[in-house]
Amino acid sequence: MEKIDLKSLNLSELESIIDTLDEKKFRAMQLFKWIHEKNANNIDEITVFSKKLKEKMSKEYYIGNINIFKKFKSNVDNTIKYLFVLEDGNIIESVRMKYKHGNSLCLSTQVGCKMGCEFCASTKQGLIRNLSVSEILDQVYKIKKDISEEISNIVLMGTGEPLDNYDNVIDFMKIINNKDGLNLSMRSITLSTCGLVEQIYKLSEENIPITLSISLHSAFDNDRKKIMPIANKYSIDEVIDASKYYIKKTNRRVTFEYTLIKDINDKEIDANKLSDLLSGMLAHVNIIPLNPIKESSLETSNYAEHFLKLLTKRGVKATIRREMGSDINAACGQLRNDILNLD
Repeated sequence: MEKIDLKSLNLSELESIIDTLDEKKFRAMQLFKWIHEKNANNIDEITVFSKKLKEKMSKEYYIGNINIFKKFKSNVDNTIKYLFVLEDGNIIESVRMKYKHGNSLCLSTQVGCKMGCEFCASTKQGLIRNLSVSEILDQVYKIKKDISEEISNIVLMGTGEPLDNYDNVIDFMKIINNKDGLNLSMRSITLSTCGLVEQIYKLSEENIPITLSISLHSAFDNDRKKIMPIANKYSIDEVIDASKYYIKKTNRRVTFEYTLIKDINDKEIDANKLSDLLSGMLAHVNIIPLNPIKESSLETSNYAEHFLKLLTKRGVKATIRREMGSDINAACGQLRNDILNLD
């Protein structure tokens, strides 16, 4: 029988387990705190449990544990990139970004990705599997322990499409938000998606005040299809309609990620079309100068500042994303790909 990872379970699920073991209900809260507050990596570390209880639990349950495989620290801005090795030997990638307001973590939600965006290194090896709740959480816990500092923000923008691992991502956010765990505000979490329309509508009904970030990258369907295969399934109008619904339901601003690519989406006509699409919306555009990857021939545009002026002139709120960790292989997925390609 395959053992169950306790780190992936919420408090009510732990209470059910404790009940089946004929233990008092308060043991579940102790277990939850030891896993998510004290960050116990195995059942034997829980000193408030008797030896008999730990032995009984260990027959069917365990506490998941990922390990830092390698880390790379930037000499430019103190960004740290982590490669984690999972219990099955797969490798994922996470990033710590240091800002004046605190530490922001960029987390992976899948091993690989099936979305196939042309400019993204994360998807070049394809999708291996979803990460468990435990594996997403443990990226936070291991980095927090490594830097010995508190975490202020989390961005689900690493390897993988978060909404393609919907249930585990939602459970992760609820556990990381729990007052008896890390107690991170939902408002401090950003979820980035390439635009899975059905899941955006579903997320709208969750009643969790996170920030939704949508990878748009073009205001024209034909151009978007060239760089984002998901555009063959969902039109831009469908993505915008889902975004408007999300804003209406949550009263939260939506961020649109726009990677600026030379001769693809960086012209005045692109800025004007994007402005028309977002007119009147509670929205913000995050302009991202392309970080070229060796797996693609796409080139960086030099028109970021001009593109920003065109948008702001039309009343669209926009900023240019500051590049972080430029000296440590900055594009998401590149570190993992480099390791995988060593064989």
